[in-house]
Parts: sequence; structure tokens; C-alpha cells
Amino acid sequence: MTGLVGQATAATTTAQPAPKPSASAEPPAPSAPAAVPAPSKKPKRTTEKAADSKPKGRTGPAGSLLVTGGKGVALTFDDGPDPDYTPKLLKMLAKHQVKATFCLVGTQARRHPDLVKRIAADGHSFCNHSWNHDLKLGKRSHKAIRADLARTNAAIRAAVPDAEIRYMRAPGGNFTPALVDLSAELGMRSIYWKVDPRDWEHKTESASAHRDRIIRIVKQRTRPGAIVLSHDYNQPDTIEAYRTLLPWLKKRFHLVALT
Repeated sequence: MTGLVGQATAATTTAQPAPKPSASAEPPAPSAPAAVPAPSKKPKRTTEKAADSKPKGRTGPAGSLLVTGGKGVALTFDDGPDPDYTPKLLKMLAKHQVKATFCLVGTQARRHPDLVKRIAADGHSFCNHSWNHDLKLGKRSHKAIRADLARTNAAIRAAVPDAEIRYMRAPGGNFTPALVDLSAELGMRSIYWKVDPRDWEHKTESASAHRDRIIRIVKQRTRPGAIVLSHDYNQPDTIEAYRTLLPWLKKRFHLVALT
């Protein structure tokens, strides 16, 4: 893919939203994990701050990247892998010959190594999305941040030993300069997003209305070079939305995996 422009090690602002694995689990600091209970399948991320759905410029919080650096549009999927919805998404991506970037949560990668292997085998790229989606990770000690990120990378590489993990996305988009700098030390650029349909946000709307809202926002806001944020974990309406979005996006943009 066209490489990303700008270095994620720059520090500017701090901030932003959250997922779950879907209900926001926030472990104090990553030490040796006991058995982690499977995340419950409920509507996600009600604790997120309101994101700026139309961020401007090329950099987001703490110097994280909003754009790909070229004309390619990057589809990114957070919080997985999900045993129900990731396989459906992978099947769709393969059908349309589209590569994407999967921002994996460590506990989910450890729980579903077969799906991590399949993501790699299908030619998609990996992004570190923390061990257990700790929304306050960026404010932890440097030792705790480094351990969390390293532990997540280790879970991905337990399934795919030679996996290249070149990107990190902060839980909820809550980047801090320390999180960005430590990610860079581990060889990862920090990615925010340019397009956020807020697919995790379930308003008082039907499933079809939710799906249509996702489709409408992605269509309206995607431009060349955009990084698009979506979720494959526990978001059936998102998967349905991409049945419409994938052919529409492919017809209009060069879709790329972040590499």
C-alpha cells in the first residue's frame, strides 16, 4: 500500500472513544492474565466520548494518523476477532478482493487464534488494539503501557509467528504522547481515523435504520486517503452495511490494507 505520511511519534492532543470488546473492560495494568471471561454480546461502547466525526488535517490526537498518505482508502475493523462476524466479513472481503486492516484486542486474539491465522492467510494487515481495551491505557505508567502492547503483539504472534504488526490504535481513540511514543518504540505507527460512522452506537433505531445510517455516513464522508473506522466485533448491522458498502467503495476508491 501507499505508506502512511507523517510520523505517529509526534505529540499533539489527547483523547477519544471506546469499544468493548464491547463493554469496556479496563484492567489496571497488564500483568500475567488469568482466564479472561468471554465478553458479553451486548450493544457496545456507551462510555465513549463523542468523537469528532469529521476530523481535519492529517493528524489526530497526539500525532496519530488520520490518512493513508496517498489516494488509497483504508478500511479498518476494531475489537475482534469475533467468532460470529469476523468470518462473515472475511468472506465478503475475499469475494470483492479487498484487503483491510484488523485492529485486534489481545484477549480476543488469544481466544480465537484460528481467526488470526485466517486474517493473515487472506492477506490482511494487523493493528494492535491493546490487550483488553483499557480506555485509560494511555495514562498508565510507561511500564504498564509497554507490557500491554507487547502482550497483545505476543498473542497475535502466538497464532501467526511471523506477523508484522506495524500499527496501533488506542482503545476508544484515547491517544496520549506516551502511548504514541511507546508504540513507536515497538515499531508501530499510531492510527486514528478520518471517517467514523459510529457503528458501535445503538440509538433508538431499528437494525435496518442502524445499517442505513452506517452506509450513509461512510458514503458521504469517504474521500481519497481516508482511514475508515468500523467494528467487526458484535456488530451484525455493520457486517450487513458492508454488503452494500464494499462494492460501492471499490467502484470509487482504491481500497488498501495499511502495510
